[in-house]
Amino acid sequence: MKFFSELKDLLFIDIETVGVAATYEELDPTLQAFWARKMDYALSEQVTAAELYHQKAGLLAEFGKVIVIGLGYFYQNKEDNTDWGLRIKTLVGTNEKELLAEFAGLISHKFGSRSRLVAHNGREFDYPFLCRRFLINQLEIPKTLQTAQRKAWDSPHIDTMEMWRFGDRRNFTSLRLLAHLLGVAPCADMEIDGTKVHQIYYQEQELTRIATYCRCDVRMTAEIYLKIRNLPLLNPDKIVEVVNNN
Repeated sequence: MKFFSELKDLLFIDIETVGVAATYEELDPTLQAFWARKMDYALSEQVTAAELYHQKAGLLAEFGKVIVIGLGYFYQNKEDNTDWGLRIKTLVGTNEKELLAEFAGLISHKFGSRSRLVAHNGREFDYPFLCRRFLINQLEIPKTLQTAQRKAWDSPHIDTMEMWRFGDRRNFTSLRLLAHLLGVAPCADMEIDGTKVHQIYYQEQELTRIATYCRCDVRMTAEIYLKIRNLPLLNPDKIVEVVNNN
């Protein structure tokens, strides 16, 4: 399996984010003012700052926070180097600072040898969002993520959406659309997507469901990577999901 040398350095990630408060009214007054100014371009008689907060706060690191981080990596059976699989786990927490610190510890120590991160739309969302939230929480950014001084083409990290673009910068292709086009199995729970995470977290308080959704996104990202690289897909029984934080 010569191709495995390419996979052993990769760590697939996905993050789930929500607004820092359940509603616009619960933000402190200073953040309310900044939010209204940020959303001024989209305000109208039909759309208020409060409605936009519910829809978009989780997309902006200045007003959102991380609640779930999904991690996935390919491994080989130590007893049989021809046997390989994908292991996926999620870090989950309501205390963002503790969650980020746990993530930093993992990618600095346990996953330190996996020097390249892979995410869908990672260059525009996951990687910068994490870096900003590390700073806001007064935590040191892990070395793996410290790419701010590098040129875009010099970053070691991979974005499956950029791989799919083949240089075309005109549009955005969602993870689920790309999975469908490439024949990657969809998530079992198709009712949830990124636009509903804020509501599910604050109103329904179903953090476990969000974690399941995140693990599915990690699995699809890994399989899309294999498809684009023309590498063989895994049998489903070789994909292992860890459903707790251990």
